[in-house]
Amino acid sequence: MDFYELAKKRYSVRSFSQRHVEPEKLEKILEAGRAAPTAKNGQPQKIYVLQSEEALEKINSVCRCIFGAKTVLAVGYDENRDWKNPLMPPYHSGETDAAIVCTHMMLEAADLGLGSCWVGFFSADEVSKALGLPENIRITALLPIGYPASDAAPSERHALRAELGETVEYL
Repeated sequence: MDFYELAKKRYSVRSFSQRHVEPEKLEKILEAGRAAPTAKNGQPQKIYVLQSEEALEKINSVCRCIFGAKTVLAVGYDENRDWKNPLMPPYHSGETDAAIVCTHMMLEAADLGLGSCWVGFFSADEVSKALGLPENIRITALLPIGYPASDAAPSERHALRAELGETVEYL
């Protein structure tokens, strides 16, 4: 499948089966995140793999959008390592870097036949507290990953896209 077809095929899975992600597939997903570009190649991303019963219980207690996934990636960045743009204070690259990493991992998951859902509906402070993360780590996305449940399907809005003319301008 070419890249455009893969990008169109991927959708936000909101119902996961109980089947666990194989370690070799998870490794490929994490490697795809490692290959992602970051500002000045600073690689400030931090990914926490939540798979234990205890970790999943903690994340489910602070976020209602895990959708039964048996693997959740808490994706963020180290505020001590991200690039600060002196021309646009107070811009920090960490959030953008983590978003690029997350995108790479979502697309690799889709290529491996897995589903994912980019989750941003949570309190970063509550997630950090629940997981016992250091103060310098900022979680920006939660990424439940796994095999879609038999009844999983894209939302009715999945294929709705604005025309290019609405989002792109040539100057």
